Amino acid sequence: MAGCKRGAILVGSMMLATILAGCSGNGGSGTNVPLDNFTAEQIYQRGEYELETNRKPKDAAHYFSEIERLYPYTEWAKRALVMEAYSYHQARDYENARGAAQRFVDLYPGDQDAAYAQYLLALSYYDQIEAVGRDQGLTFQALQSLRDVIEKYPDSEYAKSAMMKFDLAFDHLAAKEMEIGRFYLSRGHYTAAINRFRVVVEDYQTTTYTPEALHRLVEAYLALGFENEAVTAAAILGHNFQSSPFYQDSYALLRGRGLEPEVRGDSWLSRIYRQTIRGEWL
Repeated sequence: MAGCKRGAILVGSMMLATILAGCSGNGGSGTNVPLDNFTAEQIYQRGEYELETNRKPKDAAHYFSEIERLYPYTEWAKRALVMEAYSYHQARDYENARGAAQRFVDLYPGDQDAAYAQYLLALSYYDQIEAVGRDQGLTFQALQSLRDVIEKYPDSEYAKSAMMKFDLAFDHLAAKEMEIGRFYLSRGHYTAAINRFRVVVEDYQTTTYTPEALHRLVEAYLALGFENEAVTAAAILGHNFQSSPFYQDSYALLRGRGLEPEVRGDSWLSRIYRQTIRGEWL
């Protein structure tokens, strides 16, 4: 009897899916059954069916959004809204994913799924971060949204993943500065290159690009004849990253000119070195 009952439920679900597949408003062909003839639960089940069986996240998002329209402020509408955000994200429709996720956070900030909605909002920016050479506006937005997950929901299961992605996005911004700085350096535009490497050292000092940025500063300052700044950059590099190959390269450059890594003068690099010694940097 139990097997017959399960079979009946399965057949019923398949029949419901077939009927709903042709409902008006979703590009159906032939059936004019409006969605408002079905309960919120039935429409929700169809959305799940599209995700799990047909693997059509865009269609699933349509069904979940219809619940929000037909049954607003109900428990099913709340559940459907976060699923709508997820479905749009799966379909790589990041703009609509952000819209749905933001609505959930605004409407249900204290709900148990609010952390996940905030995380989806952050992912909708993070997953659009392209190659280093592209505009970095989305990276800044991803950082802000990831920070919201970390600060608002520190005990959630998404906080750790958000922190990891935050670090990667931060590295991405530093990589952009490094790419431009290397370009200027290779063209002999030393002042422009220094400005880019300085941003990495001052603003992105916790990223993996800091040792190289310091080494490139040594190169650029030596090319300009600014020995005080060059030896000071090398001193910072040696103090914090003595085992780095970039320090070995900087040390060799200085020794080739009869120089040693040391702090000289009162430049921005000298100030950073003093902060480093006091433990206020890195």
